[in-house]
Amino acid sequence: MGSFFYIWFVINNQPIGLFDSGIGGSSIWAAIHELMPFESTIYLADSINAPYGEKSKDEIIALSTKNTDFLLNRNAKIIVVACNTATTNAIKELRNLYKHIPFIGIEPAIKPAALHSKTRSIGILATKGTLSSELFNKAVEIYHETKVIEQIGFGLVELIENGALNSNEMSKLLHSYLDPMVAANIDYLVLGCSHYPYLIPQIKKILPPHIKIIDSGQAVARQTQKILNEKIGFHSEDVKIETIFYTNSNTKVLSDILHNQYKIEYSAF
Repeated sequence: MGSFFYIWFVINNQPIGLFDSGIGGSSIWAAIHELMPFESTIYLADSINAPYGEKSKDEIIALSTKNTDFLLNRNAKIIVVACNTATTNAIKELRNLYKHIPFIGIEPAIKPAALHSKTRSIGILATKGTLSSELFNKAVEIYHETKVIEQIGFGLVELIENGALNSNEMSKLLHSYLDPMVAANIDYLVLGCSHYPYLIPQIKKILPPHIKIIDSGQAVARQTQKILNEKIGFHSEDVKIETIFYTNSNTKVLSDILHNQYKIEYSAF
């Protein structure tokens, strides 16, 4: 007697919601959209409050709660916290406050860097809020046999948010942050802010070719897909998808970084 196998999955046409302290998390959105182009998405850029890395934990929790409410009011079925600082400082509180919806966070990818480093020296470029968080420091303690060169990326987020991605000032800052890491013999650089993947072309000009750069975009996309598959459901092929971007600041900066391919809506949330 023959066997029959059925492929079954839940249909859920609600959008994936993402938020960040600005435009940087659009790098996470891009990874999710590449993996699941059939999913509707809502992206929220809280650029007026960027960077979160200079704010207190309580302020970050309050902003993250406000952002979550914005996305839930637009029927998001899952929330991607596309911000390292918000993840390391607020995701525990968000999960306790909104128990009915899954949250996907983003953390610096210390584990793969530490496990694969041959020089036993890795660099972390991140915001002050991420590097000072309890979650980050617990991760570093696990790999205590690896030397971790921590560097706060002062000014980087502000330049990106102001459209100065390829400015001379950006180049000078990156050299000042990365040159000491090269001198410390790192062989992996971990990008601990969702804004920083947009700096990879410039970073590659500074780092020797043997130093590998790691960001978390693809890992976050895969985890989002996994949770949708196991708990939430995927968008139906028969229903039109929607891609919506909101910002509370200059719409042109976000539009430019997305190559003017999507409509950006201003919202004073």
